[in-house]
Amino acid sequence: MALYKLEEFAANYGDADFDNYDVRDLDVYSDIDDDKVGTVKHILVDDSGHFRYLVVDTGFWFFGRQVLLPIGRSRIDYRNQRVYASGLTREQVESLPDFKDLETIDYDYEEQVRGIYSTPITQAPVGSTPTRESRVAHDRNTYTYENEPNLYQMNERDHENLKLYEERLVANKSRVKTGEVSVGKHVETDTERVSVPIEKERVVIERTTPEAGARTVSPAEADFREGEVTRMDVYEETPDIRKEAVLREEVRVKKVTEQDTVEAQDTVRREELDIDRDDPKSRDRNRRS
Repeated sequence: MALYKLEEFAANYGDADFDNYDVRDLDVYSDIDDDKVGTVKHILVDDSGHFRYLVVDTGFWFFGRQVLLPIGRSRIDYRNQRVYASGLTREQVESLPDFKDLETIDYDYEEQVRGIYSTPITQAPVGSTPTRESRVAHDRNTYTYENEPNLYQMNERDHENLKLYEERLVANKSRVKTGEVSVGKHVETDTERVSVPIEKERVVIERTTPEAGARTVSPAEADFREGEVTRMDVYEETPDIRKEAVLREEVRVKKVTEQDTVEAQDTVRREELDIDRDDPKSRDRNRRS
């Protein structure tokens, strides 16, 4: 599996095991006697972006040499800005192949590194040298870093991750009832007047006297009839008043949706990382804003 320097693997840096904290230039100490070994110069990751090695400049033990420290054999102390190499001895560093560049790293190179680190992870007593353990043979064609978790697995105890939190305003919408509109009807009573023209018949009796005065008529013309009566029907119109219902007006009730924008603001909190070191130059270099 190919290895890359972390700075050359920036595109996938977010997928690495660390929470994007730079451990380059941190001092490396052996956890056996708390002796300073050197400094971290590079971080090597694999194709998936997982941390595999720290490249340590061993200038304090062996000037001009750089060796690989498997990430599983390291313990990172961010508070003290140190990296502790688990069970690392001078003899191991002296036996490790020198790191020149990535082109020199192949399976055989890593096997040589793994063979030297095949010592117990538990710390040996001060002043004593950890004994070697026999390694299980692996097939170079099927080997993966997961085959040796003691060398490449990271854990929260040795590789503490500081998690920085921040608050954000999240805008959601909820539908609430703000009111109710009722549309009903009721009956009102009113008095109306209507005028209806009607006709009435009445009998008018006119009596006339000849202008020349009374005149003599013949016995034939004079027809005296006892009890003769003339009848005439008299009519009149009477109003016919009734009520009828008519559709006076139609009311339609519907809803429309209006769009509006509501702005809100609030105070949110965010955690920032503060790294304090005794060295002012290192403090300025590692402080994150």
